[in-house]
Amino acid sequence: MPINMKGKSLLTIEQLSMEEMDYLLDLASTLKNKKKAGIKGNLLEGKNVALLFEKPSTRTRCAFTVACIDEGAHPEYLGKGDIQLGKKETVADTARVLGRMFDGIEFRGFKQKTVDDLAKYSGVPVWNGLTDYSHPTQILADFLTIKEHFGYLKGIKLTYMGDARNNMGNSLILGCAIMGMHFSAGAPRQLWPEESVVAQAKEIAKETGSIIELCDDPKKAVKGADAIYTDVWASMGEESKMQERINLLKPYQVNMDLIKATGKEDVIFLHCLPAFHNDDTDMSKNIGEMEVTDEVFESKYSKVFDEAENRMHTIKAIMVATLA
Repeated sequence: MPINMKGKSLLTIEQLSMEEMDYLLDLASTLKNKKKAGIKGNLLEGKNVALLFEKPSTRTRCAFTVACIDEGAHPEYLGKGDIQLGKKETVADTARVLGRMFDGIEFRGFKQKTVDDLAKYSGVPVWNGLTDYSHPTQILADFLTIKEHFGYLKGIKLTYMGDARNNMGNSLILGCAIMGMHFSAGAPRQLWPEESVVAQAKEIAKETGSIIELCDDPKKAVKGADAIYTDVWASMGEESKMQERINLLKPYQVNMDLIKATGKEDVIFLHCLPAFHNDDTDMSKNIGEMEVTDEVFESKYSKVFDEAENRMHTIKAIMVATLA
């Protein structure tokens, strides 16, 4: 059955079916090959895209900008100082104004309700570039990277280490459930995903054959893993909790001992970036390596820069599928 996503928004990963996700990943691969071949695109010619950023980003901003330009669209960046979103103007009013001027809207910020309201009132496709609850564009890039490496997704075991109740934990558990993958979280119990999210993932898993596991033993969690994934220990806006998280999550650091504990030589390491893997960033000075060691980050197992590039290709696929 043909997939038609025109006019749809992408607000959370769980709104996608397995067929839609397969379609987006296949489209991303096609567009990636087209770019590598130097073929100039025009699938978004004449389209104007608003990029709303409450939170700054390197990969999300650059991926949307380049993806737009590659296919002939015009991106307009609007930082938190450029708009009155939720301050002098309601989200609903901002959405109705932007929806009359732009063909699509990307939002990266804090509240899931903000991106939901943008979609509700704008009348154009809206794409979630990150909220505190969900990060769907990142999941598509992650899954494209895994599929490129192994050739398939169904049955792949992905272990997420660290803070499993953040947006990445939520999105990975649900994304893996949709695609029939084996999801394992290695995290202290107080940082497991919300019970409602786990219940939703297990319900989806009944249809797809996915396995969902939560474990507070790091080495048990990674046993048999094809991919180990981690994220920063304190998300943007949680910097005051950093020392508390370091104390809590140090046993869940991705290091070579943990890589070897998988029992798999072809295991890959993934991270949505930025990563605190050395002393070169202000935030990690005098702290040292945090969620991943530099040895793993720079090793043959690491696919983090393939993953970062794939943000652009999967985001392009989302915009083409919903706008073109």
